[in-house]
Amino acid sequence: MAKKGLYDNINAKRMRIKQGSGEKMRKPGSKGAPTAANFKQAAKTAAPTAKRVAKKAAPTAKRVAKKAKKS
Repeated sequence: MAKKGLYDNINAKRMRIKQGSGEKMRKPGSKGAPTAANFKQAAKTAAPTAKRVAKKAAPTAKRVAKKAKKS
């Protein structure tokens, strides 16, 4: 199984906090908090979301017009 990523860890902590764990999110810039570089790296390695995949596969007006010309 793949290693959990930054956003998985953030979401897991938010869920624990919501359930009453007593934990708190770290403030930006504090020791141990994710840096801007961490978020940039996470964005590079992110799996494509369903929304991005659907947007990429959706026919654009240009493609539709081109297809209509061919038929």
